[in-house]
Amino acid sequence: MRDVLAALRLDAWVLPALMVWPLLGALLIFMFGRTARPGAAPGFAPWRDVRVLTMIVLIGEALMSVGLWAIFDPGVTGWQARIDLPWIPEWGAGLTLGVDGISLVMVLLTTLLMPLAVLASWDNVRSKVRSYYGLLLILMSGTLGVFLALDLLLFYVCWELVLIPMYFMIGISGGRERARASHKYFLAAFIGSLLMLVSIIALWVAGGSQSFNLDALLIATRGAIGQTAQTWLFLGFFTAFAVKSAFFPFHTWLPDAQHEAPTSGAVALGIKVGTYGILRFALPFFPAAALDPTLRLTIIGLAVAGIIYGALVAMVQPDFKKLVSYASVSHLGFVVLGIFALTVQSIQGAMMVMIGHGVSIGALFLLVGMLQDRSGTGMIQRFGGIARVAPLFAASLTVVALSTIGLPGTNGFVGEFLVLIGAYGAYPIPAVLATTGVILAAVYLLWALQRVIFNPRTADEAGDVRDLDRRELVAMVGFVVAILWLGIAPGPVLRRIEGPAQRIVEQVTRGAETAAAAPPTAALP
Repeated sequence: MRDVLAALRLDAWVLPALMVWPLLGALLIFMFGRTARPGAAPGFAPWRDVRVLTMIVLIGEALMSVGLWAIFDPGVTGWQARIDLPWIPEWGAGLTLGVDGISLVMVLLTTLLMPLAVLASWDNVRSKVRSYYGLLLILMSGTLGVFLALDLLLFYVCWELVLIPMYFMIGISGGRERARASHKYFLAAFIGSLLMLVSIIALWVAGGSQSFNLDALLIATRGAIGQTAQTWLFLGFFTAFAVKSAFFPFHTWLPDAQHEAPTSGAVALGIKVGTYGILRFALPFFPAAALDPTLRLTIIGLAVAGIIYGALVAMVQPDFKKLVSYASVSHLGFVVLGIFALTVQSIQGAMMVMIGHGVSIGALFLLVGMLQDRSGTGMIQRFGGIARVAPLFAASLTVVALSTIGLPGTNGFVGEFLVLIGAYGAYPIPAVLATTGVILAAVYLLWALQRVIFNPRTADEAGDVRDLDRRELVAMVGFVVAILWLGIAPGPVLRRIEGPAQRIVEQVTRGAETAAAAPPTAALP
C-alpha cells in the first residue's frame, strides 16, 4: 500500500487537494446541482442531485485523508507532506501547508465524520438545499485549512472561511429561531476573530515584519516578547479560540446555534477548531503567558467550572438537542484542562477527548435529529418505549450515550482517563473536581435514555418513531466502529500524537525561560 501511494507521490499534492477539492465540489453544486423530488421529471440525472454530488466530494476527501494516514510516519519529527507555495511575498505570506500527528488526526476525523453525517441526515435539509450543501463544502475546505495551515495569515483566512458559511447555513436552512441563532453565532465568533487578527499583526511586527510562516515567526519572536506583551497577545488568541470552541463562559451561542442548525451543521459545529488553535498557536507563541501561574490557574478553574456547569445544565434540559449541546460544553472543559496541565499524557488525553467528542457528540446529534425529523419535536418528555418499536435506533443511542459517559472500552474513557492522570500530578484538586463531570454525565444521559427508550408510551406520544433504515444503519455502524476502535485499540492514534505533544511541552517550557530574560513590555504594539 505504501509503495502504491509513494508511486502516486501522494505527499506532493494531497494537502492542497484536500482544500481545493471541496471548493470545486461547491462550484459544481452551484452550477449543475439539482434537488431530486418525488415524481422528478424523466431524464433527471441522479448524479446531479446535490446530496449525491456532496457525498461524492466527501468520499473523495475521506479517501485522500486515509491515504495521508497511510503514508504518515509517526517516527519522523516535524511536518510531513509539507508544501510551500508563494502567495504575498511582500508580506512574507505563503500557502504553506503541512501535517504532524495532531493535525493528521483532526483531518481524518473531519473527513470521515462529515460523509457519515450527511448520509445519516439525508433528508434533514428541506429548504435552500443547493445553497446549504454548497456552503457545507466551503466550510469543509476552511476547516481543513485551519488544521493544515503553517502560515498565520493563511490560517486566519481559513478561520474566517469557517465562520461565514456556517452563519449562512444556520440562517437559510435552520429552524424557526434561525435568524437569532445565526446572528448570535456570527457576532460572538467575529469579535473573537478581530481580537486574534490584532494579535497576529502585532506578532508579525514583533517578528520583524518578514514572514507569517509559523516556524519562522517562532524563531524570530523567541526572546523578543516580554511577559506583559505575551499576556495581552495570548489573551487575543485565546479569546478567539475560546469563543469558537464554546469554552465556559463564552459558550452561550452554542446551544442556540446547534439547536437551530440542520443536523449536519450541528455536527460540524462540534469539530473543535478552537482548541486545536490553542495547541498549535497560543501555547507555542506565548509560553510565558501560558505558564503564568495566575492566568494558568484561572483557565484551569474555568475548565473545571465548565465541566460541572455544563453537566448540571444538561441535567435539567427538556430538549434533547440542548442537552447534547451542554454535554458538549462540559466535555470541552476536559480538553482545556488537559491542554493547560501541559504534560504529554494530558495533551494526548485532550486530543483523544476532541476526537471522541467529534464522534460521540456528532452521533448523538444525528440520532436526536432523526427523532426530531420523525416526530416533529425534540422534547424528551414526548417520547417513550422506543426500544420496543425501534430496537436498532435504541441500541445505537445506548452505545453512543455510553461512549459519551466514558464507559471503559469506548472512546470517551481513554481521553478522560489520560487527562485526569496527566493533570493530577500538577493540579490534584482540579483533577478530582473534574471527575464529578463523569458522574454527572452518567446521570443526565442515563436518565434521558430511560425516559426516551424505556418509559411507557403515553397518549400524547410524539408520532410514530420508525427504526433505522439501511442508509441510517450504515452511518451508525460507522460511528459504533469508531467508538469501539478508539476505545479498545487507541494505540495508532496515541503514537501519532505523542511526538507533537512532547514537542509542544518542550517549546512552552524553553520559551518561557527565554521570555523571562526579555524586557517585560518588549514588542508591545
